[in-house]
Amino acid sequence: MGNTGRYLTEFLIFISQCGGAVAYLVFIGQNLSSVFKGHGLSLSSFIFLLVPIEIALSWIHSLSSLAPFSIFADICNVLAMAVVLKEDLDKVISGEFRFGDRKAITSSIGGLPFAAGMAVFCFEGFGMTLSLEASMKERGGFASLLAKAFSGITLLYVLFGFSGYMAYGDETKDIITLNLPNNWSTIAVQVGLCLGLAFTFPIMAHPIHEIVEGKLRNSEWLRKVCYKDAAFHLELFGSSLRFWEKALDYIFLIGGLLFAAHGTYNSIIGF
Repeated sequence: MGNTGRYLTEFLIFISQCGGAVAYLVFIGQNLSSVFKGHGLSLSSFIFLLVPIEIALSWIHSLSSLAPFSIFADICNVLAMAVVLKEDLDKVISGEFRFGDRKAITSSIGGLPFAAGMAVFCFEGFGMTLSLEASMKERGGFASLLAKAFSGITLLYVLFGFSGYMAYGDETKDIITLNLPNNWSTIAVQVGLCLGLAFTFPIMAHPIHEIVEGKLRNSEWLRKVCYKDAAFHLELFGSSLRFWEKALDYIFLIGGLLFAAHGTYNSIIGF
């Protein structure tokens, strides 16, 4: 489809990855606010505190450099999901519910769009497909590897969702960890999942970087507008600048970032 197809694909990937990144922040914020309830920090405060950390991690653009973070995130996610499944199975085995109390098919179609959206969100990492294939040494086996990964993830999601619904029924919350009892194991699960998602965030943001930075790099308008900005000045003339000139540029740069963070914080708190 030429440039039209390329722009449409990039736009859809950009929207889906941004939505997934926002969902990560909301999930982490809600879990942390439930763990540290009563400490005077709201959901928006946790999200605001997370943003600088995620920005710093997102500056790592190499997928191979992100591999250790991805492995650590996978370990945290697997351990957390194992504990959640254990809690679900304990509730099922204890006989606290009857299968007759669970509806296999909802009588209202109002929940179907939400269910479809969640099913799509389960594969939000699909936007990484081309980037992962490009980073492989032997691309010939990528199709087989992708099929195995999709099959395994689908099976895991079905098992996880089925056990959660069997355990809690209509009382199942949007975030399953909020259904768990308030004890140390639950706190460990929530913190583990938050760490896992926090270190997965830069991988989620990788396609966004590729798309946006590629467009900006080719933008003549941006080059003209930003030619005199402090960061561009340091990039172009950093080796030839004297100490006081570099210091002045850094003052402008850091001052701008601090005021931007302060303004963003006030906007979030006010909202």
